[in-house]
Amino acid sequence: MDLSEYFENSKGRGILATADKSGALGIAVYSRPHFMEDGTLAFIMADRLSHKNLGSNPQAAYLFIEDGPRYKGKRLFLTKLREEKDSELIAKLRRRKGYTIPDEEKDKPVFLVYFKIDKVLPLIGAKE
Repeated sequence: MDLSEYFENSKGRGILATADKSGALGIAVYSRPHFMEDGTLAFIMADRLSHKNLGSNPQAAYLFIEDGPRYKGKRLFLTKLREEKDSELIAKLRRRKGYTIPDEEKDKPVFLVYFKIDKVLPLIGAKE
């Protein structure tokens, strides 16, 4: 099963870790990534700490923990490639996942941030 299928079919929780240029860390709960036709993955991001950190340090890590009794999931090591702001694609991706924008977030900017995948590891252990 490829990563796109894995994330489409797996239920669980995701956490994105970033750091600024001086190494100060940020960590946030994030939904499953969107896999794009060009082989990149993308997250919809509000203009908060994770997004700001990526402006000065393109490295990130995403941890996904599957629902269930055992420790299963994935660790993705990522590098930011580019981003776009308030695009129609963001609205399309949100509709596909059934996401409703909270009223307090409707007028705030959002970004679609694209990443290349540098490495994939299981949740526990160092081997695939």
